[in-house]
Amino acid sequence: MGMGMGMGMGMGNDLADVLIVGAGPTGLVLACDLARRGAAVRIVDRSPAPPRTSRAKGPNARSLEILDDLGVADEVLAAGSAPLPMLKYRDRLPVAETDPWADSAPSPDAPYDRGRLIAQWRLEEVLRDRLAGYGVRVELGREVVGLTEAAGGRHVDVTFAEDRTERVRYVVGCDGAHSSVRKLLGIGFEGTTAEDQVMVCGDVDLAEGALDRTRWHQWFDEDGAVMLCPIPGTRTGWWFQAGPERDGRGRPLAPTADGFRRLLARHTALPGRALTRAELLSTYRVNVRMADRFRAGRVFLAGDAAHVHAVAGGLGMNTGIQDAFNLGWKLGLVLAGHAEPELLNTYEEERLPVAARTLDLTSERLRATLEAIRRPGGGLDAAITLDTTGLGVGYRWSSLARVPDEAPRHDETPRHDETPRPNKAPRPDETPRHDETPQPGARSPGSPQPGDRAPDAPCVDAVTGARTRLHRVFAGPRTTVLGFGPGSAAVLREVAAAYGDAGVRTCRVYASDESGARSGPGAAVVDDEGHAAAAYGTGAFGDTGTGTVVVVRPDHHLGLCAPADDARSVHAYLRRLHGAGRPRNGSPALVDAARKG
Repeated sequence: MGMGMGMGMGMGNDLADVLIVGAGPTGLVLACDLARRGAAVRIVDRSPAPPRTSRAKGPNARSLEILDDLGVADEVLAAGSAPLPMLKYRDRLPVAETDPWADSAPSPDAPYDRGRLIAQWRLEEVLRDRLAGYGVRVELGREVVGLTEAAGGRHVDVTFAEDRTERVRYVVGCDGAHSSVRKLLGIGFEGTTAEDQVMVCGDVDLAEGALDRTRWHQWFDEDGAVMLCPIPGTRTGWWFQAGPERDGRGRPLAPTADGFRRLLARHTALPGRALTRAELLSTYRVNVRMADRFRAGRVFLAGDAAHVHAVAGGLGMNTGIQDAFNLGWKLGLVLAGHAEPELLNTYEEERLPVAARTLDLTSERLRATLEAIRRPGGGLDAAITLDTTGLGVGYRWSSLARVPDEAPRHDETPRHDETPRPNKAPRPDETPRHDETPQPGARSPGSPQPGDRAPDAPCVDAVTGARTRLHRVFAGPRTTVLGFGPGSAAVLREVAAAYGDAGVRTCRVYASDESGARSGPGAAVVDDEGHAAAAYGTGAFGDTGTGTVVVVRPDHHLGLCAPADDARSVHAYLRRLHGAGRPRNGSPALVDAARKG
């Protein structure tokens, strides 16, 4: 691991399961996910105080689903606001107004159709509070300066700047684009920095009533731009973004409060004095970079430490949150002794191609935005597409998207007209071609396939009669096995008996017209409006009476879809994640998050 060290002030006695370096949204989501699994997790940050930044504007739809699973979505929704219509100006005059989400609405399979505006520092406060509920607090002012994996690969020795060395089982670097962890590992970070694409940013206060706070205001002129978006939860706070002032040689000047006032006066109809405060000032340059690999032994990279994107589409923070949600359950199952360490290889296998595709997507959206703002009425809405919701990201190429020993599926190979991607993985948004041979366990055309995001669906709790939805059933740190049709009852009983104490829950999904007693192991819901059957395409097996079994991974992606009479495939898949179903002595217990409703 490249960098050895002395033992410094001594070795800590307690061996943590996971040390997370970096307490931004990526690190905090991972810490919350591990803590609720009972893992001994620690999280450190080099900053002496909780970091505050003025960049990310909030979670997208897929990240809201993750925050919902962690039990904090309601607080995030309350602290934030819906995305705002965009009012575009040219030469100080309004010329167009656009609501990118005007034609979007929640659906049964995706109740979050759009993201949420919330300051990144406020989102981090919510996550820190959640983490504190598990008895874990961020250790501030702690900088990692050395990493050494012990002989035999059973732990990592971590050296801090105060010359203290501590031993942990795993390390995850969530410490941003300038990641010390990545540098200590010697992992390359190839890509480009566009020195001519520069933006200055900050949080500012404007005089009360200076602008309508129900709009995101965007002035795009031939000689520069200013964008002002109200910060939710404040009376006079705004996110300020602008093209920088430049010196006589055309070089961008560092941001200052007075500089912001001059930019405001130049491009808007507001006087400079309307800007009464400016803080968290920074300069943003378009960086498009990705780490050569996301893992070195027992050390992983996630978030900006692994990949940085163009700002268009707002996918930087969101991709990091989704990295964390992919890695957390895998570390949890390995630490609990259910899964073999090889499961951790699938983190890079799945997330590196997603990051590569996201780099392509955000760069393409940036180009589209820069082209749009050349014309009066163009604005940041050009960056927003269905892809930026994150709901379409899946892992069909993954080894976890097939039963062990099953041959790779036809849709795992990139088409010949595609640019090669890392590990030769296909695009995360790739859909099956029409000439594919149906796979074992295939359902109705258009139904989700293994690796895809598991759809949500409204339903009724079969015991209490209360309204609920499938993602509420999935919530918490477990694998879920859904059974559709009477024929699924037997395999659900087998799964509950073998894996009920090993992090697997079962849920029987009854059709509204299904007769007989609604009893059995695990949870049970009634698909009273048929949305679950429609979302999972289970009608084909229901017609024959066979039934369908769907294995949903803890990160809400499909692992397996099989006829209910194919119990062998179900057990083979679960053995990969949960072993023989009996936790090893001393493994951490699962800690379910407290849920609402």
